[in-house]
Amino acid sequence: GFRLYGLLPEGATATDLVLTVTKMLRDRGVVGKFVEFYGEGLDNLPLADRATIANMSPEFGSTCAIFPIDGETLRYVRLTGRSEERAELIEAYAKAQGLFRTNESPEPKYADTLELNLRSVVPALAGPKRPQDKVLLSNAGQSWKKALGEMLPAGGKADAKVSCSLNGDSFALTHGSVVIAAITSCTNTSNPSVMVAAGLLARNAVRLGLCVKPWVKTSLAPGSKVVTRYLSQAGLLQDLESLNFHLVGYGCTTCIGNSGPLAEPISRAIQEGNLVAVSVLSGNRNFEGRISPEVRANYLASPPLVVAYALAGRMDIDFANEPIGEGRSGNPVLLKDIWPSPEEVQQVLEKSVSSGLFKDEYNKVYQGDERWRALPVPEGSQFEWAEDSTYVRAPTFFENMAVEPEPLRDIQNARVLVMLGDSVTTDHISPAGSIHKDSPAGRYLMERGVQPNEFNSYGSRRGNHEVMMRGTFANVRLRNLLAPDTEGGWTRHFPGNAQQTIFDASEQYAREGVPLLVIAGKEYGSGSSRDWAAKGTRMLGVLAVIAESFERIHRSNLIGMGVLPLEFLTGQNRQSLGLTGEETYRIEGIAEELAPGKRLRARAANNGTIRDFELIARIDTAVELDY
Repeated sequence: GFRLYGLLPEGATATDLVLTVTKMLRDRGVVGKFVEFYGEGLDNLPLADRATIANMSPEFGSTCAIFPIDGETLRYVRLTGRSEERAELIEAYAKAQGLFRTNESPEPKYADTLELNLRSVVPALAGPKRPQDKVLLSNAGQSWKKALGEMLPAGGKADAKVSCSLNGDSFALTHGSVVIAAITSCTNTSNPSVMVAAGLLARNAVRLGLCVKPWVKTSLAPGSKVVTRYLSQAGLLQDLESLNFHLVGYGCTTCIGNSGPLAEPISRAIQEGNLVAVSVLSGNRNFEGRISPEVRANYLASPPLVVAYALAGRMDIDFANEPIGEGRSGNPVLLKDIWPSPEEVQQVLEKSVSSGLFKDEYNKVYQGDERWRALPVPEGSQFEWAEDSTYVRAPTFFENMAVEPEPLRDIQNARVLVMLGDSVTTDHISPAGSIHKDSPAGRYLMERGVQPNEFNSYGSRRGNHEVMMRGTFANVRLRNLLAPDTEGGWTRHFPGNAQQTIFDASEQYAREGVPLLVIAGKEYGSGSSRDWAAKGTRMLGVLAVIAESFERIHRSNLIGMGVLPLEFLTGQNRQSLGLTGEETYRIEGIAEELAPGKRLRARAANNGTIRDFELIARIDTAVELDY
């Protein structure tokens, strides 16, 4: 249970609350747990804010994050155009089941509890690599300087500065230059309070003559057409467009790597100076390599802060004491001078957000535009696979599948394909962002006549297993300990020790009939769950993943794909056991009636050195065993 009480203070947004909650829950350790929010603070928490918190459940690791049904639930049902009959049914059912929350409801009892005074929430960001890495806005500049020291690439200079020109503007890029500022489609951009705040901040900035820095790529991708309706109705859409936050679409964009390439001069400058460039986005995922392969540092922020950083153009700014820019009159302008008050935001909400907007948009949500309606619709009840398609191909998972599954076998003479450290996310395992032309996936596409400017992203091509298996462990920020001093999808093939791409090595091992393993540290598979992180792992020939601990959803997905999750005994890991990844491995006890939590016998052998140890089968339930 997570008890909320108090009221958000002036200056704090729903996004700040979300980042605070995410850090608290990740610090407490809620992997595999249900988290329910309760307390009198819910009286002051709109449903959009609740949804923004619940949507972060994969980021703080819980199985789910839920809120009780109460009067706010019913208010939202009515606001979004549902019938009065539906609202009354929800209320009656919840009350009959004892699930309807009021101030008189008895306090629930939980196995563990946390609490947060909403008044303690202050403006914050999260980054530069994970959603739980909360940074107070008041300390963001100093925090950035520390992060830079840890992120500076090999050969990079701390004082690097590169001259650049774009669209008639000349400027210098340095470490910390914000090159992407995106209000990107997520629960943040379906939350009226923060979207209106962003629009009002833009309006105030425009009136004072502030401009977005010329090196910042900006975009606006709301979560719903309703958002653009109420922003336009309030005149705020025009204010955002005045700062180059133009509408780019309504689907997932920057948060999943779909922001598109940087302008060529910006890209060239980053490469020339080996710069640690920055993105600031209003999404909920900022894992390494996800936003852009050229941007090493990525920060999550509220929509109004995204606009603020686009105006500042740099990450090391101290917003409390340094001007965000120079106004039309030549006077310095601080962030506080353009930050909207809660009263301003509330006035716009009351005038512009109505149930009529939701009814109008929801009634035509399935119509589509002229291009959608003009698409030819094939006849028949079965999909006709196009053999030449590079987007959608018939998956191979069901080919040659027998009616009865094959008996379980022990793993013999296995090799390690990838050896990893802690906090490896599903984005490291299966990236969602852009496809590099020199990668196995890029070569596959070019061999089929697809030019690099038409590659799109891994996320858009997830209907093609050939692309996705080549993209497994291909994240540009992956650090495979078997290939030291490299970043990206590289490994060594044993026993020859040749350095290859992970995909090419897996293909060679397959030809040799060698089963494969992955060895990792703590929190393997953390972050957003993605099916291809498990599918791609299996298609590379990996039969088991050995880690110190697993994120629940990815662990379950591995089981579903026939990959066995194995856990080191408490207090043990690859370092304590002296494992280098160069050994051959044997894992026994799988064929002897595998059971949830069973201890298996493992042996690693290399050049006459033998290490015997035990592993725990992280098949946790009988249902998972039936997979």
